[in-house]
Amino acid sequence: MSDERLLATFLDLVRIDSPTGDEAGVATYVAHALDAAGMDVHFDDSPGATGSNVGNIIATLPGTVPGRVLVLSAHMDTVEPGRGVEPVVIDGVVRSVGETILGADDKAGIAAIIESVRRLHESGAPHAEVRALITVGEEQGLLGAKHLPPDAAAGDVCLVLDADGEPGGIVTAAPTHYTFTATFLGRSAHAGVEPEKGVSAIVMASRAISGMELGRLDAETTANIGSIGGGRATNVVAETTMITGECRSLDPVRAVAARDAMDLSMHRAASEAGGSAAITWHKEYDGFRFPDDDPSLLFVIGCCREAGLTPRTFATGGGSDGNVFAAHGTPTFVLSSGMRDVHSTGEWIAVADLEALTRLLDVAVLRAVEG
Repeated sequence: MSDERLLATFLDLVRIDSPTGDEAGVATYVAHALDAAGMDVHFDDSPGATGSNVGNIIATLPGTVPGRVLVLSAHMDTVEPGRGVEPVVIDGVVRSVGETILGADDKAGIAAIIESVRRLHESGAPHAEVRALITVGEEQGLLGAKHLPPDAAAGDVCLVLDADGEPGGIVTAAPTHYTFTATFLGRSAHAGVEPEKGVSAIVMASRAISGMELGRLDAETTANIGSIGGGRATNVVAETTMITGECRSLDPVRAVAARDAMDLSMHRAASEAGGSAAITWHKEYDGFRFPDDDPSLLFVIGCCREAGLTPRTFATGGGSDGNVFAAHGTPTFVLSSGMRDVHSTGEWIAVADLEALTRLLDVAVLRAVEG
């Protein structure tokens, strides 16, 4: 019966619109469900900072016995097209019937957290403290997690339910990530009458880009130019051009080296052309890496095995709320949650994987008692 309730909860959640910035509807549902499961639920004061119409949810189930403080996290927002989702279950697989995403990213994680806490509450089993962090704005730069109080994720282990693939996957390394916006400033002139008097910002930007090493730089490092735009007419030497880009690496030293090389290429190209470049860099998040013998990792691996799952550890080139929580000092692992083909209208999740994810959490909340 609890597996049927789990699926019903998931289907309820994906039917509630919650694109980034409009998470209030799903937040109301989640807060009510966690409160009914015995958790002390409150919202933080982040809406002004994140642009969402609701705050992050911080919910705590006080421990009845000593043990590890276990933090569970998932995010409420979805990408577009995510309004009017109508799920259908066919042959044990949940998909959207329309031209929308499904929203298993990350409502599968939310449903698993709700159901696991319900089961724990109903069983009356001795348990350590369990905290749930259900965030807003993850899909737009981890906004919700970044604006949580720093101690919200404080605990012995944090499990972020936000990786794709079959349950049992454990992200043990994620990158440090930098982004930039650069505006190249040249000098306009009539392109047909006196082009010699102009300094083309477009030429500066193109030379800067051609001087960069882009794509996969090594096994752990990537760099990319994401957008470019500038100029105002075919007969005018372009005075301004803007480009955006990023670099990231599992090795923080390589991330800085890639950032500095891109920065140097832009400044050099502008200077050699007789123009200038105004460049703003932003560190999106710090990376993390856990060794194979890390005690917290061994705890998670043991939970996987007890839940009947085959644990597999891997590194990712993407970021998640887990990067933010790990930076605050909590051992944090992003778990594969069964979602597939995310951020597309072909997104799907197997009901068996949703059940397996929840079973893993059931084991984790009980094993946390062992300390």
